[in-house]
Amino acid sequence: MSKQIALVEDDRALRDNYVSALSKQGYEVKAYANRQQAELAFAKQLPDLAIVDIGLEDEIDGGFAVCQTLRSLSKTLPIIFFTARDNDYDTICGLRMGADDYLTKDISLPHLLARIAALFRRTELLNEPQVPSDLIEAGDLVMDAKRMTVKWKGQFIELTVTEFWMLHAIAKYAGHVKSRQQLMDESKMVVDDTTITSHIKRVRKKFVQIDPSFDRVETVYGMGYRWKAEHA
Repeated sequence: MSKQIALVEDDRALRDNYVSALSKQGYEVKAYANRQQAELAFAKQLPDLAIVDIGLEDEIDGGFAVCQTLRSLSKTLPIIFFTARDNDYDTICGLRMGADDYLTKDISLPHLLARIAALFRRTELLNEPQVPSDLIEAGDLVMDAKRMTVKWKGQFIELTVTEFWMLHAIAKYAGHVKSRQQLMDESKMVVDDTTITSHIKRVRKKFVQIDPSFDRVETVYGMGYRWKAEHA
């Protein structure tokens, strides 16, 4: 069964081009020109992945609202912002709202397709048979790769698909520094340095919200990140 992608884009020519390109890759694509159309459709049925522009018709930040709506309906549905707005402020806002990726419209089609495929590969891991290595227990941290759940000190922490696999990559090897490239390889991602930094900050913030003294995710400057072992 083909994967269903929702494309929320107000530029008709761009919308038609990407519907055509994605359909040729075997995806079922449903396109929406504005927030209202998209949210009505999502209330009835969720796609397998959403690609969302930020500016939608007369709503300068309509895409951010679409993302928030999707996240309220599903914590793990992959969401990609695809926009002409290439600045750190919008990137950080998008990732804070729970998007898994933030791409600008000047990237190539193969690059976009690679990002989409990477997100689908990670969600498909949920359907594979569970094995003992799916469970990571490191002190107060419990991660279940099969169910994509995270617990810290007995409390659930809700992470997006990208956040989960990034944390999984470093927690699996507690005490070991993981470079940005290793994080991408092990969490099956293709993202830039700014995006990785934003995701790590967001992961930390979610832990700190339930445990103000949380300090386990360390930045090792010039090298990468690590999960600080119990007695490090």
